[in-house]
Amino acid sequence: MQCRNGCAACCIAASISSPIPGLPQGKPAGMPCPQLLPDLRCALFGRPERPAVCSELLPEPEMCGDSREHALGYLGRLERATAPKS
Repeated sequence: MQCRNGCAACCIAASISSPIPGLPQGKPAGMPCPQLLPDLRCALFGRPERPAVCSELLPEPEMCGDSREHALGYLGRLERATAPKS
């Protein structure tokens, strides 16, 4: 499966616990990645600075569904379900 153009749900909904350019402490869930370009593409795509979690997260029908809204909701629920208890 290919990523949907103009989606970027994984660049917004997902948290990143490793350092990334512009966010040395990582990125919280729900915050757009600072590497997200205005056209919703990743400025680090294909570069070694891209976090492993981003490279390893592959689009799948269950996660992406048929819309950006579905993907944002799915990833948001996954983040909440796997968040450490405080």
